[in-house]
Amino acid sequence: MPKVWYIAILGRPNAGKSTFINALIGEKVSAISPRPQTTQRSVTAIYTNSKKEVQMIFLDTPGIHEVEKNSLKTSPNINERINAEAFISLREADVILRLIDPTRPQGIEDERIDTVLSFISKPIIRVETKQDLVKSYPGKNIDFKINSTTQENFEPLLEKIEEFLLEGPYLYDEDYYTDQPVDFRVSEIIREQLFAELGEEIPYASYVEIANVDNGNILSIQAYIHTETESQKKILIGKNGSKIQEIGIKSRLILEGIFGKKVFLGLRVKVDKNWRKNQKTLEKLFPKR
Repeated sequence: MPKVWYIAILGRPNAGKSTFINALIGEKVSAISPRPQTTQRSVTAIYTNSKKEVQMIFLDTPGIHEVEKNSLKTSPNINERINAEAFISLREADVILRLIDPTRPQGIEDERIDTVLSFISKPIIRVETKQDLVKSYPGKNIDFKINSTTQENFEPLLEKIEEFLLEGPYLYDEDYYTDQPVDFRVSEIIREQLFAELGEEIPYASYVEIANVDNGNILSIQAYIHTETESQKKILIGKNGSKIQEIGIKSRLILEGIFGKKVFLGLRVKVDKNWRKNQKTLEKLFPKR
């Protein structure tokens, strides 16, 4: 009889959650950036080992974080919704992977996470990431140390998770590695490129809207990048459209690798003033689960 369970991955921003998921699955499931809030919603990744008859459903959560007052990078409304995404995944999961970044001192975000976990009776596995960058950690209670670049200690970690799995039928077909809809995956890749190509402020003041997707022989996509001011729009477009073209090309190449087909990606930029305070917009970006 197969074994199946849900595993939530929890940690502060840039703790290596999405990098671990992509390395484990062998596909680009989650967007990656060195900046916080690249992941704003929980992403489902499905690991199936047919030989062992095991299916692990990972919930890659946004990083739990605190936000400085008057920060240009976010707003209390968005911050609360991002953190809520992570905490909802805790409720849905059966096992929790607490990922810890050893390259940075433990801070308020870590304290908040550990306080929340102290009230949870579910199995918690504490995992130190980024062993390619550092070989020691001054903290305590570490169960595993992993390197997502080489997949060092992935197998022992998976074997530990397997101990907690329950018998039951697979919830997904064996060839599934995520259940995210196409439009969500496209928007995440475009957001990833906004963080890669733009300065500190604009990615946080922008959101991606997928207006249309035609998934035929060619994946045809029309998307809008909304930002808050005309000056931000001008920077995002770039001189003679150079910046938006660069973002579009890089996004398209990644999408072609993901979906294994030609992609047409049309990108336009709109101004949506004060969208971070607009409850209807936020509800669309963070739908209830």
